[in-house]
Amino acid sequence: MRYSSQIKPITYLKSHAAEILLTLGEKRQPLIITQNGEAKAVLQDVASFEATQETLALLKILALGNQEIADGKVKPVAEVVAQLKSKRSK
Repeated sequence: MRYSSQIKPITYLKSHAAEILLTLGEKRQPLIITQNGEAKAVLQDVASFEATQETLALLKILALGNQEIADGKVKPVAEVVAQLKSKRSK
Protein backbone atom coordinates (compact mmCIF):
# COMPACT_ATOMS: atom_id res chain seq x y z
CA MET A 1 0.00 0.00 0.00
CA ARG A 2 1.37 3.38 -0.99
CA TYR A 3 0.82 6.13 1.53
CA SER A 4 2.02 8.94 -0.74
CA SER A 5 -1.52 9.52 -2.01
CA GLN A 6 -2.84 9.49 1.54
CA ILE A 7 -0.90 12.54 2.78
CA LYS A 8 -2.82 15.74 3.37
CA PRO A 9 -2.05 19.01 5.15
CA ILE A 10 -3.92 19.92 8.30
CA THR A 11 -5.77 22.67 6.40
CA TYR A 12 -7.30 19.96 4.19
CA LEU A 13 -8.43 18.10 7.31
CA LYS A 14 -10.04 21.25 8.69
CA SER A 15 -11.98 22.00 5.53
CA HIS A 16 -12.90 18.42 4.52
CA ALA A 17 -13.44 16.63 7.85
CA ALA A 18 -16.78 15.00 6.99
CA GLU A 19 -15.54 13.84 3.59
CA ILE A 20 -12.35 12.45 5.13
CA LEU A 21 -14.29 10.46 7.73
CA LEU A 22 -16.51 8.99 5.03
CA THR A 23 -13.49 8.04 2.90
CA LEU A 24 -11.68 6.50 5.87
CA GLY A 25 -14.66 4.27 6.56
CA GLU A 26 -15.04 3.23 2.93
CA LYS A 27 -11.42 2.71 1.90
CA ARG A 28 -10.05 1.64 5.30
CA GLN A 29 -6.74 3.27 4.46
CA PRO A 30 -4.99 5.57 6.92
CA LEU A 31 -4.53 9.26 6.20
CA ILE A 32 -1.32 11.02 7.16
CA ILE A 33 -1.78 14.62 8.29
CA THR A 34 1.06 17.07 7.93
CA GLN A 35 1.70 20.37 9.66
CA ASN A 36 4.32 22.74 8.30
CA GLY A 37 5.40 20.02 5.86
CA GLU A 38 6.06 17.39 8.54
CA ALA A 39 3.99 14.30 9.25
CA LYS A 40 2.23 14.87 12.58
CA ALA A 41 -0.66 12.40 12.82
CA VAL A 42 -2.27 9.37 11.25
CA LEU A 43 -6.04 9.07 10.99
CA GLN A 44 -7.74 5.73 10.50
CA ASP A 45 -11.22 4.31 10.81
CA VAL A 46 -12.24 2.67 14.07
CA ALA A 47 -12.54 -0.84 12.61
CA SER A 48 -8.96 -0.69 11.30
CA PHE A 49 -7.73 0.69 14.61
CA GLU A 50 -9.44 -2.11 16.55
CA ALA A 51 -8.03 -4.73 14.18
CA THR A 52 -4.55 -3.28 14.64
CA GLN A 53 -4.91 -3.33 18.43
CA GLU A 54 -6.07 -6.97 18.36
CA THR A 55 -3.14 -7.90 16.13
CA LEU A 56 -0.70 -6.18 18.47
CA ALA A 57 -2.20 -7.98 21.47
CA LEU A 58 -1.80 -11.35 19.72
CA LEU A 59 1.78 -10.54 18.77
CA LYS A 60 2.51 -9.64 22.39
CA ILE A 61 1.08 -12.96 23.56
CA LEU A 62 3.23 -14.79 21.00
CA ALA A 63 6.33 -12.88 22.11
CA LEU A 64 5.64 -13.73 25.76
CA GLY A 65 5.15 -17.39 24.84
CA ASN A 66 8.41 -17.43 22.89
CA GLN A 67 10.18 -15.86 25.86
CA GLU A 68 8.79 -18.54 28.19
CA ILE A 69 10.04 -21.21 25.79
CA ALA A 70 13.47 -19.57 25.67
CA ASP A 71 13.53 -19.40 29.49
CA GLY A 72 12.65 -23.09 29.75
CA LYS A 73 9.33 -22.43 31.48
CA VAL A 74 7.45 -25.08 29.50
CA LYS A 75 6.58 -28.71 30.12
CA PRO A 76 5.92 -31.52 27.66
CA VAL A 77 2.22 -32.06 26.94
CA ALA A 78 2.35 -35.66 28.15
CA GLU A 79 3.61 -34.51 31.55
CA VAL A 80 0.85 -31.90 31.90
CA VAL A 81 -1.84 -34.41 30.86
CA ALA A 82 -0.51 -36.93 33.38
CA GLN A 83 -0.62 -34.33 36.15
CA LEU A 84 -4.18 -33.36 35.27
CA LYS A 85 -5.30 -37.00 35.20
CA SER A 86 -3.73 -37.69 38.57
CA LYS A 87 -5.45 -34.63 40.11
CA ARG A 88 -8.75 -35.68 38.58
CA SER A 89 -8.61 -39.19 39.98
CA LYS A 90 -7.93 -38.00 43.55
